[in-house]
Amino acid sequence: MYRLCRRSASALLRHDGARYNRHAISAPIFSATCSGDSVVETDAKTRWYSVLASGRCITSQSSAALNLNKNGFFLGNRYESTAASDASSPPPPPLEKYEYQAEVSRLMDLIVNSLYSNKEVFLRELISNASDALDKLRYLAVTEPELLKDAVDLDIRIQTDKDNGIITITDSGIGMTRQDLVDCLGTIAQSGTAKFLKAMKDSKDAGGDSNLIGQFGVGFYSAFLVSDRVVVETKSPKSDKQYVWEGEANASSYTIREETNPEKLLPRGTRLTLYLKHDDKGFAHPERIQKLVKNYSQFVSFPIYTWQEKGYTKEVEVDEDPAEANKDKQDETAEKKKKTKTVVERYWDWELTNETQPIWLRNPKEVTTEEYNEFYKKTFNEYLDPLASSHFTTEGEVEFRSILYVPAVAPMGKDDLINPKTKNIRLYVKRVFISDDFDGELFPRYLSFVKGVVDSNDLPLNVSREILQESRIVRIMRKRLVRKAFDMILGISMSENRADYEKFWENFGKYLKMGCIDDRENHKRLAPLLRFFSSQSEDEMISLDEYVENMKPEQKDIYFIAADSVASARNTPFLEKLLEKDLEVLYLVDPIDEIAVQNLKSYKEKNFVDISKEDLDLGEKNEEKEKVMKEEFGQTCDWIKKRLGDKVASVQISNRLSSSPCVLVSAKFGWSANMERLMKAQTVGDTSSMEFMRGRRVFEINPEHPIIQNLNAASKNCPDDNDALRVVDLLYDAALVSSGFTPENPAELGSKIYEMLGMNLQGKWSAPDAAEVQYPAATQSQTSQTYEAEVVEPAEAGGQK
Repeated sequence: MYRLCRRSASALLRHDGARYNRHAISAPIFSATCSGDSVVETDAKTRWYSVLASGRCITSQSSAALNLNKNGFFLGNRYESTAASDASSPPPPPLEKYEYQAEVSRLMDLIVNSLYSNKEVFLRELISNASDALDKLRYLAVTEPELLKDAVDLDIRIQTDKDNGIITITDSGIGMTRQDLVDCLGTIAQSGTAKFLKAMKDSKDAGGDSNLIGQFGVGFYSAFLVSDRVVVETKSPKSDKQYVWEGEANASSYTIREETNPEKLLPRGTRLTLYLKHDDKGFAHPERIQKLVKNYSQFVSFPIYTWQEKGYTKEVEVDEDPAEANKDKQDETAEKKKKTKTVVERYWDWELTNETQPIWLRNPKEVTTEEYNEFYKKTFNEYLDPLASSHFTTEGEVEFRSILYVPAVAPMGKDDLINPKTKNIRLYVKRVFISDDFDGELFPRYLSFVKGVVDSNDLPLNVSREILQESRIVRIMRKRLVRKAFDMILGISMSENRADYEKFWENFGKYLKMGCIDDRENHKRLAPLLRFFSSQSEDEMISLDEYVENMKPEQKDIYFIAADSVASARNTPFLEKLLEKDLEVLYLVDPIDEIAVQNLKSYKEKNFVDISKEDLDLGEKNEEKEKVMKEEFGQTCDWIKKRLGDKVASVQISNRLSSSPCVLVSAKFGWSANMERLMKAQTVGDTSSMEFMRGRRVFEINPEHPIIQNLNAASKNCPDDNDALRVVDLLYDAALVSSGFTPENPAELGSKIYEMLGMNLQGKWSAPDAAEVQYPAATQSQTSQTYEAEVVEPAEAGGQK
């Protein structure tokens, strides 16, 4: 019997197999089995098993010999090793199961003060619970109509006592039994609505009402945000008794008792009484309750009544003054008239608060333009009709209804363009207002001017229903909302009334330009909406589509020039050759225009080209003429570059000038003159990057201009002439200004101009026949001496000193 251990098997594989080949070893391996179970099977393919077992083993018969090839490795056989556990090993210890424990008072404090960031949402949560109770009753009454026998009206009523700080919320819903109070109010995070929905789905009558709002089972406890004590009186139509649940803030227990006072009995439903904290008694004012209902629960499907003070005017008689009464008695013939005054009679009554209906739930074909405009004005407190509206329903992976509006005017605040947080999109879940404070989740920053409502039955909200959690559903919703907003704006641009889009562009054009920078995915939607002035349309803006239609057949690019005004763009020397060729050039006169166009890069396969940058291609090249010009003016270019030094990167012959002698162009990937001016004006500009971006400038000369031709002669005949060098300096400074750059030393530029004027104007208007100029003698009172006049020879006009 041979027993092969793990060490022997590994050694057999590690060592050189040659020696096994020399001795022709064929060692049989016997298997060891435990408890009489055979673990070796022999088949035609000779499959091998090595079993390593612990404990007492019984030897079985040999199976086959161990076959090795010439290198000592196994041939074509599979070897498996398993280890069996000892049957006599002790059993594992028993598994102990525990349930989580919680300190209830601490847990309640976390729920109340951690979930909700705004105290005023307590009323939204409690009204939502009341709405759910009414919905449950309405659903169950379909099969059990006797549930409605005690009270017919399904409504919610809110009454306040501002003197004592008490709020009472009453609904005529399904109510609760004693067991319901224990299950729903006594068990934290158990949602009665969620349980009801599950029962509906499991029943054969599934497909019931989807207006139920509750999800998490913690909305009721939001009452402790503002209350020290909460009392719940409830009567279920399925029970003959009315029960009272009472709990206090920061308490770990509650009480339930049966109501015995006949004056407090309810026909059906639930009454919540909140005893407000001292600091929160302001919530008990009727006006504030009415405002909160309109903000959060305006579109709940059941009527909400609030207890409001009202008044009416009436005329009452006034008691007569005794003195006037005696006078009236004396004048018996006078006609007596009773004196009255107007007074206001005050009284309290219920007032319907949620009278505005959610028109987004209606069919768009049934809603008129007047109804859309009226809803817009009431919801967003606007006084002007919107420019456009879009009412749509999205189904599929994400289902929601929405109405979007484009306002008539831009917001008054100056920070709205850079502030991503706006109050323009109101998010509702099952008609209950959730939030209007978003940081770009539903709309990007550049579309923050769009106003509207979004209502969905299922959104990824946190437990407080205040925060929209990031998820794929939110991203899909955002894409669809943005697409609908673009369709709405495109509809304005295609309107027959061109003034509508002009008004829109005047108010919101900067927002769309910001979108070209922030949102590359929607460049194709943004570009057709842009508007610019051009060299052929200085009074009326044109679209990029109109520019492309007006392009010459041989024109390959869209040309533009950035300036601070239309007048500056019109007079720039960069336009000269393009105007001669009748090529249209866009005028980018808004500070954001140049950055927006650079981010677009192209439109309909036409690249945007800045005509103030180097290497401008106008579509026609004459290589022979260029070669002749380089031979003729090459020396002049080198001479001017030597004079200007590091001020310019190079001096080249221009193909964009016709009447100007020279121009200063920017590097292809550097800042233009307009961009450099804007960056200098920045409050927190980076001077190091500014030097890097503006470092390369190219000085282009017009070889057909007389000044350049004279300088060409000077560079060949007298390159060291001071007057010629001063002309080069003055040409550079003049090109700096005419090209839109700011001279570094304006005073030096002024002195050069004055010097050149002096050289050209010296003696130009002097009298040509005046032989002498005599100064008159001073008067006797000024001095007693007489000076002889000095004879000055007049210089020739145009002469030099």
